[in-house]
Amino acid sequence: MSKDDTTPVKPTRRDYMRYGGTVATGGLLAGCISDEEGPGTESNGTETYTVSMEPVGDVSFEGVPERWVAYDGGYCDMAVALGQADGLVGVGGADRYYTYVYDELPGVEIDENTIETNSDVQKREQFYELGADIHLYDPEMLIHWFDWDQSDVDEIARHVAPFYGNLIFRRSDDWHDYEYYTLYEAFEKVAAAFQQTDRFEAFKRLHDEFIDSITSRLPPAEDRPDVFLTFEGTDEPETFSPYRLEDKGTSKKQWRDLKANDALEGTDIDNLSTTNRGELDYENLLHIDPDVILVRGHERKSPAEFRETVLAYMKDHPVGSELTAVENGRVYRGGYLHQGPIHNLFLTERGAKQLYPDEFGDVTDDRELFDRQRVADIVNGDS
Repeated sequence: MSKDDTTPVKPTRRDYMRYGGTVATGGLLAGCISDEEGPGTESNGTETYTVSMEPVGDVSFEGVPERWVAYDGGYCDMAVALGQADGLVGVGGADRYYTYVYDELPGVEIDENTIETNSDVQKREQFYELGADIHLYDPEMLIHWFDWDQSDVDEIARHVAPFYGNLIFRRSDDWHDYEYYTLYEAFEKVAAAFQQTDRFEAFKRLHDEFIDSITSRLPPAEDRPDVFLTFEGTDEPETFSPYRLEDKGTSKKQWRDLKANDALEGTDIDNLSTTNRGELDYENLLHIDPDVILVRGHERKSPAEFRETVLAYMKDHPVGSELTAVENGRVYRGGYLHQGPIHNLFLTERGAKQLYPDEFGDVTDDRELFDRQRVADIVNGDS
């Protein structure tokens, strides 16, 4: 409202949402509420609440966010799990958001047209155009990956909506010098922002029961395979970017839960990161000779398509064909870089079959290790 206005105008819900970040926006919301009022109080008939997540800190909202944008598939999946699918207006990196898992959950849907239309939301102008109520992005990622300045982050937080996210899929970037979260720690914080604690708690119970049921059936450590996790997006791989399973990023959660032995343990090979882009060729890999090779970058392929392309090429390779994993046909898709709670259930089920087929069944069979209907019921608010 300008100084020349003589008639006070009551702020709209959109105004409140746009000025919601008490840290990121320099306390603009605090200017709308008296000093005596705090989180959970009423102001202009709307409930105020404050949530907190590093690196942004405290963020306050007048009303639950309805329209949202997320950078990666992990945070998109969190919002879908919390029953917020209808509020999606864009994705920062849609090429790594795998929605086909929802096909197995009755009544759980996402608008693919919205994803296709706004599939790479990374520029300031796009944030203005979409007018979301919350941005599930780590703003430090925008600064270090997409050449934003802090002033750009502050501008969007002030004039559109706050940022609220933490890059958690890996823990090997030098610039990420603030607190990390596990998948469920981040999920709980997102649930707080959407005021969906009950759904979060229902998912947490399901997850814990599922993981307990899997781990109780795992073989002793000496009988578990040595696993090499890598990224190589081509159908004819010649070199491999290494991941370390000891990295506690959420993209490796299923492998830690499945207690896989890291084939790189005891080596000086570093985890793939922003600053480390080292690769191994077949000769290097032969020195390690893992029991299982997990290749990321092929999640749009079915298991059969992966075997007919990537594995077939490795079997015909003069050096690659000597690898134990290749000889035994134990080269598989390596899972998503960005996974949320729904993704994680499916990836853990798949991983259990990849690593321990004698116990959990072949990766190509239809045996289900968790209850799809129970997941759908939580998402749909029927649990």
